[in-house]
Amino acid sequence: MSDHLTIVDHPLVQHKLTLMRDKGTSTASFRQLLREITLLLAYEVTHDLPMTTRQIETPLEEIEAPILAGKKLALVSILRAGNGMLDGVLELVPSARVGFVGLYRDEKTLQPVQYYFKVPEGLDSRVVIAVDPMLATGNSSAAAVDLLKQAGATDIRFLCLLAAPEGVARMKEAHPDVPVITAALDRQLNEKGYILPGLGDAGDRMFGTK
Repeated sequence: MSDHLTIVDHPLVQHKLTLMRDKGTSTASFRQLLREITLLLAYEVTHDLPMTTRQIETPLEEIEAPILAGKKLALVSILRAGNGMLDGVLELVPSARVGFVGLYRDEKTLQPVQYYFKVPEGLDSRVVIAVDPMLATGNSSAAAVDLLKQAGATDIRFLCLLAAPEGVARMKEAHPDVPVITAALDRQLNEKGYILPGLGDAGDRMFGTK
């Protein structure tokens, strides 16, 4: 494990991930598990948020107590599958500002094309967490981070459920300053760009579309 890649091997994360991989798991269960596992991953991705202190009164005395510093963090969903991870992070950080990046792959050039981009203001002074369940080829993820940097973001973390070695390498090459936090590094991509062993198409399984 490098500084660029963090694999969260917590027993609850791994247990829930196995249930999500099982093709017999229902859409409703898949969605609930994704929310739960994202909350656990969010705990890891936020472990070094900047802190300050504030004077408060407990029922017994006054103290200088630790509290988060700076602007509210920005949570950016890479559409559409990233939306399934929003609830898990927001449960842990309900005050986070939320943005969206929409990209699709041009079938001829295979390059990502932007169709939607709406993010909170002041990204240059926020911790930005980009979420997408699958880091496969890494092309759309790298393009999304490009857009966030163009919008001013300087402290970006990428949170995903599964990563392929190809996607991790692509992200490291394009954005060595952006740490990747995931529940598992899978074996490889197949010829269609799906992660093996993976869990299929996260968006389809989450939203019940085929």
